[in-house]
Amino acid sequence: MITELTNMSVEIERVDNKIFLALTMRGTLTHDDYIEMTSMVEQQLKQINQPTINALVDITELERWTVHAAWDDLKFGLKHQHQFQKIAIIGNQNWQQMLSKVSD
Repeated sequence: MITELTNMSVEIERVDNKIFLALTMRGTLTHDDYIEMTSMVEQQLKQINQPTINALVDITELERWTVHAAWDDLKFGLKHQHQFQKIAIIGNQNWQQMLSKVSD
């Protein structure tokens, strides 16, 4: 099921203990976008014993994000770092490439 947020679309599919997460980010990401997205993911994680996450993140239309949103992203990544199995990031700007290397 795809959920449209203000600056992001979120698709979450669950198979056994695996969560497949597809995010399409556009415009300016905000704290509110992250709060909505992370609560959706957290809700799924609570239902699974030893979950793993595979994520596809499309940032080709992302222009920027607020400092608060970047902080939210860092906290979410650190909290669930051992649950992320694979992450693929699609972008088309140099700063997006640098961002993906930092998060690696």
